[in-house]
Amino acid sequence: MSSWQVNCVNAGVRLLIRRRKWGNDEQAVARRARRLFGAVPIYQWLRTRGLQLTPVSSPGVRGEWVAPKAFDTSVVLYVHGGGYVSCSSATHRPITAALARLTGSRVFALDYRVAPEHRFPAALDDVVAAYQWLLEQGFAADSISVAGDSAGGGLTLALLLRAKDAGLPLPACVVCFSPWTDLAGTGASVRLNDGRCAMFRPENIAEFAGVYLGGRSPFDAYASPAHADLSGLPPLLLQVGSTELLLDDTRLVHDKIQKAKGVSSMEVYDDVFHCWQMLDGVVPESRVALTRASEFIRSHVSRRG
Repeated sequence: MSSWQVNCVNAGVRLLIRRRKWGNDEQAVARRARRLFGAVPIYQWLRTRGLQLTPVSSPGVRGEWVAPKAFDTSVVLYVHGGGYVSCSSATHRPITAALARLTGSRVFALDYRVAPEHRFPAALDDVVAAYQWLLEQGFAADSISVAGDSAGGGLTLALLLRAKDAGLPLPACVVCFSPWTDLAGTGASVRLNDGRCAMFRPENIAEFAGVYLGGRSPFDAYASPAHADLSGLPPLLLQVGSTELLLDDTRLVHDKIQKAKGVSSMEVYDDVFHCWQMLDGVVPESRVALTRASEFIRSHVSRRG
């Protein structure tokens, strides 16, 4: 059973966020998402107390380091969600701060370009550039893990595909929180969980995908990794809620990786809101999920003092 805390948040999310239509045009969709998605500044501050935040602005790479007082040579590349139209490294500090503390690693939280100002594949280009930048900074691939939520989860998988196709060394492991992997919305859960999902309605899939894709096919493998060849990938941990519209986005990826003889672990949490990991310190399911994600990362990366 889900906790009383998550049930209260579910009720608030249904009231304040869930809707059939996010806007009459692309700019309206983006404006509303930018108002509603992500942690508010006071919560960002509370969750990052005691950590070092260092902004990064290199050619082609922007974001911030989130680091505990003592850290080793491993690094987590974090790719935020936000429907490809909103959010930033700052809005997802509750997650990146928790990962930094629980893994003992520095976290590089990327700021990638968002739609409609920058359409597919701009966001993916930025994620690939950030990964290559980490390699150029001297981080060994086996010391790098990649994590992301929602759209960021889809981007982490697309990064693996790009890296594999380009012959780049792959990271040690990947963690995806409620990943959006099928922009075509073909999974049965998109319909079966309509009304059960606290945050989204089925119409929102095409609405947000259209802003990001700008007319490109939602079946493009780099846009929708669920429709790609997922063989030869590093170990994955996938976390998703039982009532989410995106439940089958996770199931499809998990099943394809296992059929390809890869390593994939899937955790389904009961009746939690989309990307519940954001409310670490508020709902107990968030700390459970982040702890398990951090244990997974620690068990796979190469670590030196």
